[in-house]
Amino acid sequence: MLPIPERVRTLAAVASVARLSVDGAPCPARGGVDERGRPVLLVRPGEALHGLREDAVVTVDLTVMRLLGQVAHPRGLVEVQGWAQAVPAGEARAAAVAVAASSADEGLFDALERYGRRDAPRLLRLDVGQVIYLTGQESGVLDADDYLDASPDPLTETAERALAHVNEAHRTQLAAGVARQLGEPAAEVWLWELDRCGATVRVDGNLVRFPWPTPARSALCLETALRGLLCAC
Repeated sequence: MLPIPERVRTLAAVASVARLSVDGAPCPARGGVDERGRPVLLVRPGEALHGLREDAVVTVDLTVMRLLGQVAHPRGLVEVQGWAQAVPAGEARAAAVAVAASSADEGLFDALERYGRRDAPRLLRLDVGQVIYLTGQESGVLDADDYLDASPDPLTETAERALAHVNEAHRTQLAAGVARQLGEPAAEVWLWELDRCGATVRVDGNLVRFPWPTPARSALCLETALRGLLCAC
């Protein structure tokens, strides 16, 4: 399994902003996650965070879903707690791109074109204090340094693409390989997670982990390891 900080950063990298609260009060949530794992928010005039109070405690809930067939299943929750700060002008475009990746909003153009004006939408990001995570049967708390110093699994893009392809086109082959590995029949089988350390498969509603003999170091290694699971004998 990936180390917990890397696993949580990997989840955050593909997550959507689901909920935002300021001092415990819910607020409209529009945002994404930047390259360091920090939530980035688009805030409109009149909303609580627009008149920024830097002592306000902000909580951003990031959710990760897995689409299996036509049904979306919760894969993980990452709750980031901290304090909202204005994105520096020189980093505003990158912040807007991070928001647009999860929440395309015309307000982003206004925020960039009139950046810094009091009546314009604002781009804010979280100064992370701590991170609470819940994924599968694992839960816990990471401090800011452990979270920010970690990086997402570098093979995430390849893994997500391969996972989607297997679930769409090769579930019968996956079920046969998993059944051979487990030594018993497997009726409903989906690839749930894929990373450089192994694969997690949803087998008849239960999650089963298949670690690789050695961690994959490249996209080719990951695809070769996955073929080994599909063709297990």
